[in-house]
Amino acid sequence: MTTALLIVDAQNDFCPGGALGTDRGDEVANKIAELISTPDSRAREYSHVLATQDWHIDPGAHFSETPDFRDSWPVHCVAGSAGAEIRGPIDTSLIDAFFRKGEYSAAYSGFEGSSDGTELAQWLRDHGIDTLDICGIATDHCVRATVLDALKEGFAVRVLGDMCSPVDHQRGVRALEEMRDAGAELS
Repeated sequence: MTTALLIVDAQNDFCPGGALGTDRGDEVANKIAELISTPDSRAREYSHVLATQDWHIDPGAHFSETPDFRDSWPVHCVAGSAGAEIRGPIDTSLIDAFFRKGEYSAAYSGFEGSSDGTELAQWLRDHGIDTLDICGIATDHCVRATVLDALKEGFAVRVLGDMCSPVDHQRGVRALEEMRDAGAELS
């Protein structure tokens, strides 16, 4: 089995002080930074470290001045903005590929993203990856959608729950249960 780490949307706008900051965003970013910067851990566990990014240009109704915080949201992760950058202290030089999503529509799953024109599922297959460890923000939205799509695509998935931050705690708990019930391992 060849395993990659997939970091979902660990971006400034989803951390404290950002447009849609989650309570545990900085804690999650710090844990991810520690995991990928520990050479023994990375070499032992992961063939690749990947990241997804919300990268909005004009996502239509996804942005709203009166958001419902389920389908519509305040402006966030605008392509090229500081809010769309990966949150420090995560060292982006340790990330092998970035999959940007949501340029012109709402996109929750990393499997809607691409890197240099190659969609995530194809990139994983091209690199012989069959297993994903997934972490990031937000548990109840983009992490959930990415995990469920990874399972549908036939990848084995382990969710690193202590490295995920929800928008809403209760929805986050339910999302983890849904991911487990769909076949993901929770760690």
